[in-house]
Amino acid sequence: MSADPTASALFLGAFFDELERWGVHDVVVSPGSRSTPLSMVAYELSCRFPERMRLYVDVDERGAAFFALGLAKASGNPAAVICTSGTAIANYYPAVLEAESSRVPLIVLTGDRPPRLQGLGAPQTCDQLNAYGSHVRAFRQMPLPTGESAALAFARQAAREACAAAGREAAPFAGESRAAGACLGGPVHLNFPFDEPLKPNLQAEGLFETGRRSDVLPDLRAVSLPAYLDPVDARRVLDLLRERRVVVLAGEGSVATLNEANALLAWSDAFGYPVLADPLSGLRSVSDPLIIDNYDTVLATPADDLTPEVVIRFGRFPVSKRATTFMAQADAVNIVVDPYETRDYNSATDLLLRCTPLDFSQSLLVGLRGVERETMLGDRQRQFAYEWVRANDAAAARIDAVDAAEEGFEGAFVRRVVDRAPDGSCLFAANSMSVRALDTFYMKGGKELTVLCNRGLNGIDGTVSSALGAAQYFAHTTLLTGDLTLLHDLNALALQRELRVQRDAGGAAPSIVIVLLNNNGGGIFDMLPQRSSDAYFERLFLTPQDVDFGAAAQAFGVPYAAADTLAAFDEAYRAALDVPGISLIEVRVPLEGLPERYAPYWS
Repeated sequence: MSADPTASALFLGAFFDELERWGVHDVVVSPGSRSTPLSMVAYELSCRFPERMRLYVDVDERGAAFFALGLAKASGNPAAVICTSGTAIANYYPAVLEAESSRVPLIVLTGDRPPRLQGLGAPQTCDQLNAYGSHVRAFRQMPLPTGESAALAFARQAAREACAAAGREAAPFAGESRAAGACLGGPVHLNFPFDEPLKPNLQAEGLFETGRRSDVLPDLRAVSLPAYLDPVDARRVLDLLRERRVVVLAGEGSVATLNEANALLAWSDAFGYPVLADPLSGLRSVSDPLIIDNYDTVLATPADDLTPEVVIRFGRFPVSKRATTFMAQADAVNIVVDPYETRDYNSATDLLLRCTPLDFSQSLLVGLRGVERETMLGDRQRQFAYEWVRANDAAAARIDAVDAAEEGFEGAFVRRVVDRAPDGSCLFAANSMSVRALDTFYMKGGKELTVLCNRGLNGIDGTVSSALGAAQYFAHTTLLTGDLTLLHDLNALALQRELRVQRDAGGAAPSIVIVLLNNNGGGIFDMLPQRSSDAYFERLFLTPQDVDFGAAAQAFGVPYAAADTLAAFDEAYRAALDVPGISLIEVRVPLEGLPERYAPYWS
């Protein structure tokens, strides 16, 4: 049997046209043979209509999937990623797992051998049906392409259902400033079998128009309606909160835009609720007395008068383990506000309200109109909020003192990054010590920053690729990372060439500055119970690698600078912001002694 190149082109042309109409504007291609029809048709769409779809090429399959994840996390729309058959789909697995846990809309399109070659030992062939198991929201085995009208209609329907399953909303962030990576989507997998010849006929008449019904339909996609609390339920919640000490624990997923952040804080101000704002919550971009940004420092030695009677949690548990432990130990009513699930590994949820934080807050504000404000904002809550604000201000004074710390303390450089990052830029934090340092030294100040991190599974794989993907939606992006995380995804620096191709084609020219806090190993283990002076500790946990990152940067054509003082860092960072593409600034810091260096800020 052989494929019809025209039929393949029309089938996939209908599929990609509909995919784009339903919100997929970014496609990442991992080069391969069996995925040729997918790659070539997507490329043709991006060439004919660059305003509709952008196409990127990443030769590292694992990195390509994380690059697509970064695109989706930054935009709020699904991104598609294309690969060939065999081990290629396994290389996508880590990003699929992260997308599932972080609720990032990711559409995985895999090429495959035709059914007649399955199970017979054909080269580069494995069972790709439901390859990602329960980690995707939907799987579809696509048919062999044909050019029949029913087949083209099916291709469009499959595209629509993929976008719906991935969680694409109608223009979710149009005209709004992004504040955080709050997403409500997930990964989807479509497997496409192809017979040879693989090359599609891109000159087929009506390549992208055949079967489209835009002539009779308005330009509407899936619309997400507000899910406000029922007025009766809102009143019951108000009754529960009245005369109790309430604190809000706001993690990643609390808000997505600055407009949402301001609306949420209007609610917390009306009720007098202190908001413990995780760096990924999107709330530290706003200056408000009730934003408690230094809670990790405060909770190193918590006072009894900070203990709540009700905890309202938005989004994921925060980066701070202290906060999670403190709230678990408090004898409090735990309310989780989330559209889908509790995400409560402490198993302490007393009440799950299935709506977004924004809809929850607005429901209570509406309900407040029929309740005396003083009844809700009583003396106990006022005093409780006052104690939190006072403790937070005292901790802020200690954090401010980091500017006078000894040269070489990574916290001072993290503080510098936050202070020097351009307004409206993206700050992407790696896991391990990078995001923890950011939690400590990123203080509210009114600067609009979009802070992102792959906190779904807390992995260090694919971090650089994710940051580079997210950077396509910002003029300036700064990646804060350690050396092992960078080493884990060093191949991502090869995307310097792809970024140059995009610029030469008239695309965006973002500046991406990688700030490498190089302690030559896994310094975070110095903070954990494994810490030891025995030989096993360095061999199994600290794992110094002695990599020459300057030489690595040169190999990939990435501008490089070393900065061992704050003044040198300021100069290097300012210069890098003006350079399109990737730049690397290396800051060498000690491997051991982290607890002692952080002690002034965490105790």
